[in-house]
Amino acid sequence: MDRRGFIAGLALLGAGCLSRRPAVTVGSKNFTEQLILGELLAQYLKAVCGQPVDERFYLAGTYICQQAILAGRIDSYVEYTGTALAAILKERPSGDSRAVYQQVKQQYGSRFNLAVMPPLGFNNSFAMVMRGDDARHLGVSTLSQLAPVAPQLRLGVGYEFLERQDGYKGLVQTYDLKFAESPRVMDLGLLYRALQNRSVDVVAGNNTDGLIAALGLVVLEDDKHYFPPYDAVPIVRPQLLQECPPARTAFERLAGRIDAKAMRQMNYTVDGQKKDAAAVAREFLVSRQLLPV
Repeated sequence: MDRRGFIAGLALLGAGCLSRRPAVTVGSKNFTEQLILGELLAQYLKAVCGQPVDERFYLAGTYICQQAILAGRIDSYVEYTGTALAAILKERPSGDSRAVYQQVKQQYGSRFNLAVMPPLGFNNSFAMVMRGDDARHLGVSTLSQLAPVAPQLRLGVGYEFLERQDGYKGLVQTYDLKFAESPRVMDLGLLYRALQNRSVDVVAGNNTDGLIAALGLVVLEDDKHYFPPYDAVPIVRPQLLQECPPARTAFERLAGRIDAKAMRQMNYTVDGQKKDAAAVAREFLVSRQLLPV
Protein backbone atom coordinates (compact mmCIF):
# COMPACT_ATOMS: atom_id res chain seq x y z
CA MET A 1 0.00 0.00 0.00
CA ASP A 2 1.46 3.43 -0.95
CA ARG A 3 1.52 6.36 1.46
CA ARG A 4 -1.35 8.24 -0.21
CA GLY A 5 -3.53 5.14 -0.13
CA PHE A 6 -2.68 4.51 3.50
CA ILE A 7 -3.51 8.08 4.54
CA ALA A 8 -6.74 7.92 2.57
CA GLY A 9 -7.62 4.72 4.42
CA LEU A 10 -6.98 6.40 7.75
CA ALA A 11 -9.13 9.33 6.68
CA LEU A 12 -12.00 6.96 5.94
CA LEU A 13 -11.49 5.25 9.28
CA GLY A 14 -11.59 8.63 10.98
CA ALA A 15 -14.79 9.81 9.33
CA GLY A 16 -17.39 10.63 11.93
CA CYS A 17 -14.84 11.25 14.70
CA LEU A 18 -15.18 15.03 14.81
CA SER A 19 -13.19 17.56 16.76
CA ARG A 20 -16.08 18.08 19.17
CA ARG A 21 -15.51 14.61 20.57
CA PRO A 22 -13.62 14.51 23.88
CA ALA A 23 -10.19 12.90 23.93
CA VAL A 24 -9.85 9.13 24.18
CA THR A 25 -8.08 7.90 27.30
CA VAL A 26 -6.03 4.70 27.31
CA GLY A 27 -4.78 3.05 30.50
CA SER A 28 -2.27 0.37 31.40
CA LYS A 29 -1.01 -1.60 34.38
CA ASN A 30 2.41 -0.99 35.89
CA PHE A 31 4.83 -3.22 33.99
CA THR A 32 6.71 -3.05 30.71
CA GLU A 33 4.41 -5.16 28.55
CA GLN A 34 1.39 -3.15 29.64
CA LEU A 35 3.17 0.11 28.87
CA ILE A 36 3.97 -1.12 25.34
CA LEU A 37 0.40 -2.32 24.78
CA GLY A 38 -0.94 0.96 26.13
CA GLU A 39 1.24 2.84 23.64
CA LEU A 40 0.06 0.59 20.81
CA LEU A 41 -3.59 1.30 21.57
CA ALA A 42 -3.02 5.01 22.15
CA GLN A 43 -1.09 5.59 18.94
CA TYR A 44 -3.43 3.54 16.78
CA LEU A 45 -6.61 5.07 18.23
CA LYS A 46 -5.16 8.54 17.77
CA ALA A 47 -4.62 7.77 14.08
CA VAL A 48 -8.03 6.25 13.38
CA CYS A 49 -10.13 8.57 15.54
CA GLY A 50 -8.29 11.74 14.60
CA GLN A 51 -8.37 12.90 18.21
CA PRO A 52 -5.87 13.48 20.99
CA VAL A 53 -5.40 10.47 23.22
CA ASP A 54 -4.72 10.86 26.92
CA GLU A 55 -2.44 8.24 28.47
CA ARG A 56 -3.01 7.03 32.00
CA PHE A 57 -0.35 4.39 32.32
CA TYR A 58 1.10 2.64 35.40
CA LEU A 59 -2.32 2.25 37.05
CA ALA A 60 -0.99 -0.30 39.54
CA GLY A 61 -2.75 -3.61 38.81
CA THR A 62 -5.89 -5.31 37.60
CA TYR A 63 -8.30 -3.96 40.19
CA ILE A 64 -7.28 -0.33 39.69
CA CYS A 65 -7.66 -0.61 35.91
CA GLN A 66 -11.07 -2.23 36.33
CA GLN A 67 -12.26 0.54 38.62
CA ALA A 68 -10.85 3.20 36.30
CA ILE A 69 -12.69 1.91 33.23
CA LEU A 70 -15.94 1.40 35.17
CA ALA A 71 -15.71 4.99 36.42
CA GLY A 72 -15.05 6.31 32.90
CA ARG A 73 -11.57 7.56 33.74
CA ILE A 74 -10.15 5.45 30.94
CA ASP A 75 -11.80 4.19 27.75
CA SER A 76 -9.66 1.15 27.08
CA TYR A 77 -6.81 -0.98 28.39
CA VAL A 78 -5.46 -4.47 27.72
CA GLU A 79 -6.46 -7.25 30.09
CA TYR A 80 -5.71 -10.98 30.10
CA THR A 81 -8.59 -13.45 29.91
CA GLY A 82 -7.40 -15.69 32.75
CA THR A 83 -6.91 -12.64 34.95
CA ALA A 84 -10.37 -11.32 34.11
CA LEU A 85 -11.90 -14.72 34.84
CA ALA A 86 -10.21 -15.29 38.19
CA ALA A 87 -9.46 -11.85 39.63
CA ILE A 88 -12.49 -9.86 38.42
CA LEU A 89 -15.24 -12.41 37.78
CA LYS A 90 -14.12 -14.65 40.67
CA GLU A 91 -14.69 -17.75 38.56
CA ARG A 92 -12.67 -20.95 38.74
CA PRO A 93 -9.64 -20.52 36.48
CA SER A 94 -10.09 -23.35 34.00
CA GLY A 95 -11.01 -24.04 30.39
CA ASP A 96 -9.40 -23.67 26.99
CA SER A 97 -8.58 -20.31 25.40
CA ARG A 98 -11.76 -20.01 23.36
CA ALA A 99 -14.06 -21.03 26.20
CA VAL A 100 -12.43 -18.62 28.63
CA TYR A 101 -12.58 -15.78 26.10
CA GLN A 102 -16.28 -16.35 25.41
CA GLN A 103 -17.06 -16.53 29.14
CA VAL A 104 -15.19 -13.31 29.86
CA LYS A 105 -16.75 -11.53 26.88
CA GLN A 106 -20.28 -12.52 27.87
CA GLN A 107 -19.92 -11.68 31.56
CA TYR A 108 -18.09 -8.40 31.04
CA GLY A 109 -20.91 -7.34 28.75
CA SER A 110 -23.77 -8.40 31.02
CA ARG A 111 -22.24 -7.43 34.39
CA PHE A 112 -20.16 -4.35 33.56
CA ASN A 113 -21.41 -3.16 30.14
CA LEU A 114 -17.85 -3.43 28.82
CA ALA A 115 -16.81 -4.75 25.42
CA VAL A 116 -14.11 -7.39 25.19
CA MET A 117 -12.45 -7.13 21.80
CA PRO A 118 -10.80 -10.02 19.89
CA PRO A 119 -7.51 -11.38 21.30
CA LEU A 120 -4.32 -9.66 20.19
CA GLY A 121 -2.63 -12.98 19.47
CA PHE A 122 -0.55 -14.08 22.46
CA ASN A 123 -1.12 -15.91 25.72
CA ASN A 124 0.80 -14.32 28.60
CA SER A 125 0.48 -17.01 31.23
CA PHE A 126 2.02 -16.73 34.65
CA ALA A 127 5.47 -18.33 34.55
CA MET A 128 7.43 -19.67 37.49
CA VAL A 129 10.99 -18.68 36.67
CA MET A 130 14.38 -19.76 38.03
CA ARG A 131 17.99 -18.96 37.27
CA GLY A 132 19.15 -21.34 34.56
CA ASP A 133 22.19 -22.58 36.45
CA ASP A 134 20.11 -23.38 39.54
CA ALA A 135 17.48 -25.23 37.52
CA ARG A 136 20.14 -27.36 35.85
CA HIS A 137 22.00 -28.03 39.09
CA LEU A 138 18.81 -29.11 40.88
CA GLY A 139 17.45 -31.04 37.90
CA VAL A 140 14.25 -29.02 37.83
CA SER A 141 12.31 -28.36 34.63
CA THR A 142 8.69 -28.72 35.81
CA LEU A 143 6.71 -27.44 38.76
CA SER A 144 6.19 -31.00 40.00
CA GLN A 145 9.97 -31.40 40.18
CA LEU A 146 10.21 -28.16 42.14
CA ALA A 147 8.36 -29.55 45.18
CA PRO A 148 11.21 -31.64 46.69
CA VAL A 149 13.69 -28.73 46.53
CA ALA A 150 11.30 -25.88 47.34
CA PRO A 151 12.18 -25.88 51.10
CA GLN A 152 15.64 -24.59 50.23
CA LEU A 153 14.37 -21.87 47.86
CA ARG A 154 12.92 -18.37 48.35
CA LEU A 155 9.96 -17.16 46.29
CA GLY A 156 9.35 -13.63 44.96
CA VAL A 157 5.90 -12.52 43.72
CA GLY A 158 3.97 -9.42 42.68
CA TYR A 159 1.33 -7.95 44.99
CA GLU A 160 -1.69 -9.43 43.23
CA PHE A 161 -0.30 -12.95 43.00
CA LEU A 162 -0.85 -13.58 46.72
CA GLU A 163 -4.57 -12.72 46.56
CA ARG A 164 -5.75 -14.00 43.19
CA GLN A 165 -7.70 -17.22 42.77
CA ASP A 166 -5.21 -18.22 40.08
CA GLY A 167 -2.26 -17.19 42.24
CA TYR A 168 -0.10 -18.31 45.14
CA LYS A 169 -2.53 -20.25 47.34
CA GLY A 170 -3.82 -22.52 44.60
CA LEU A 171 -0.36 -22.98 43.12
CA VAL A 172 1.27 -24.24 46.33
CA GLN A 173 -1.72 -26.51 47.01
CA THR A 174 -1.68 -27.98 43.51
CA TYR A 175 2.03 -28.74 43.56
CA ASP A 176 2.52 -29.18 47.34
CA LEU A 177 5.14 -26.43 47.41
CA LYS A 178 6.66 -25.41 50.73
CA PHE A 179 9.27 -22.69 50.28
CA ALA A 180 12.02 -21.71 52.74
CA GLU A 181 10.06 -18.65 53.90
CA SER A 182 6.94 -16.63 53.16
CA PRO A 183 6.91 -15.12 49.66
CA ARG A 184 8.71 -11.83 49.26
CA VAL A 185 6.22 -9.39 47.76
CA MET A 186 7.54 -6.69 45.44
CA ASP A 187 6.74 -4.55 42.44
CA LEU A 188 6.60 -6.57 39.22
CA GLY A 189 9.42 -4.52 37.74
CA LEU A 190 11.77 -5.69 40.52
CA LEU A 191 11.21 -9.45 40.25
CA TYR A 192 14.00 -10.22 37.81
CA ARG A 193 16.44 -7.89 39.52
CA ALA A 194 15.79 -9.79 42.76
CA LEU A 195 16.33 -13.09 40.95
CA GLN A 196 19.51 -11.83 39.32
CA ASN A 197 21.04 -10.56 42.57
CA ARG A 198 19.99 -13.77 44.37
CA SER A 199 17.62 -12.13 46.82
CA VAL A 200 15.11 -14.80 45.74
CA ASP A 201 15.42 -18.09 43.86
CA VAL A 202 12.06 -18.42 42.09
CA VAL A 203 9.70 -15.70 40.86
CA ALA A 204 6.15 -15.60 39.54
CA GLY A 205 6.78 -13.80 36.26
CA ASN A 206 5.06 -13.87 32.89
CA ASN A 207 5.58 -16.00 29.80
CA THR A 208 6.34 -13.06 27.51
CA ASP A 209 8.83 -11.29 29.79
CA GLY A 210 11.74 -10.23 27.60
CA LEU A 211 14.36 -10.65 30.33
CA ILE A 212 13.81 -14.42 30.64
CA ALA A 213 15.96 -15.25 27.63
CA ALA A 214 18.24 -12.24 28.05
CA LEU A 215 19.25 -13.28 31.59
CA GLY A 216 19.48 -17.00 30.87
CA LEU A 217 16.50 -17.83 33.04
CA VAL A 218 14.29 -20.93 32.85
CA VAL A 219 10.49 -21.18 32.87
CA LEU A 220 9.30 -24.25 34.76
CA GLU A 221 6.65 -26.24 32.93
CA ASP A 222 3.16 -26.06 34.46
CA ASP A 223 2.78 -29.82 34.04
CA LYS A 224 -0.52 -30.01 35.95
CA HIS A 225 -1.98 -27.11 33.94
CA TYR A 226 -2.79 -25.03 36.99
CA PHE A 227 -2.74 -21.68 35.21
CA PRO A 228 -5.61 -20.86 32.82
CA PRO A 229 -5.06 -19.21 29.41
CA TYR A 230 -4.21 -15.51 29.61
CA ASP A 231 -4.95 -14.21 26.14
CA ALA A 232 -4.38 -10.47 25.84
CA VAL A 233 -7.61 -8.65 24.94
CA PRO A 234 -8.52 -4.95 24.78
CA ILE A 235 -11.32 -3.99 27.19
CA VAL A 236 -13.36 -1.08 25.86
CA ARG A 237 -16.14 1.20 27.09
CA PRO A 238 -19.02 1.02 24.55
CA GLN A 239 -19.12 4.83 24.53
CA LEU A 240 -15.77 4.86 22.72
CA LEU A 241 -17.12 2.58 19.98
CA GLN A 242 -20.22 4.78 19.66
CA GLU A 243 -18.36 8.10 19.57
CA CYS A 244 -15.62 6.81 17.27
CA PRO A 245 -17.10 3.96 15.19
CA PRO A 246 -13.79 3.35 13.33
CA ALA A 247 -12.29 2.28 16.65
CA ARG A 248 -14.11 -1.05 16.35
CA THR A 249 -12.42 -1.71 13.02
CA ALA A 250 -9.09 -0.68 14.55
CA PHE A 251 -9.42 -3.25 17.34
CA GLU A 252 -10.42 -5.90 14.82
CA ARG A 253 -7.34 -5.11 12.72
CA LEU A 254 -5.13 -5.60 15.78
CA ALA A 255 -6.62 -9.05 16.42
CA GLY A 256 -4.06 -11.81 16.05
CA ARG A 257 -1.29 -9.37 15.06
CA ILE A 258 0.92 -9.81 18.16
CA ASP A 259 2.24 -13.31 18.73
CA ALA A 260 4.24 -14.32 21.82
CA LYS A 261 7.57 -14.00 19.99
CA ALA A 262 6.80 -10.45 18.89
CA MET A 263 5.62 -9.45 22.37
CA ARG A 264 8.66 -11.00 24.00
CA GLN A 265 10.95 -9.14 21.60
CA MET A 266 9.25 -5.81 22.26
CA ASN A 267 9.51 -6.39 26.00
CA TYR A 268 13.21 -7.15 25.68
CA THR A 269 13.83 -4.11 23.49
CA VAL A 270 12.45 -1.92 26.28
CA ASP A 271 13.76 -3.83 29.32
CA GLY A 272 17.01 -5.17 27.97
CA GLN A 273 18.03 -2.55 25.41
CA LYS A 274 16.43 0.40 27.24
CA LYS A 275 14.59 1.68 24.20
CA ASP A 276 11.61 4.02 24.60
CA ALA A 277 8.31 2.12 24.76
CA ALA A 278 6.52 4.64 22.57
CA ALA A 279 9.14 4.20 19.84
CA VAL A 280 8.95 0.41 20.09
CA ALA A 281 5.16 0.51 19.77
CA ARG A 282 5.32 2.81 16.77
CA GLU A 283 7.89 0.59 15.03
CA PHE A 284 5.58 -2.38 15.49
CA LEU A 285 2.54 -0.55 14.11
CA VAL A 286 4.51 0.67 11.11
CA SER A 287 5.94 -2.81 10.47
CA ARG A 288 2.38 -4.22 10.36
CA GLN A 289 1.23 -1.39 8.06
CA LEU A 290 -1.15 -0.09 10.69
CA LEU A 291 0.55 3.33 10.71
CA PRO A 292 2.35 5.10 7.85
CA VAL A 293 6.13 5.32 7.85
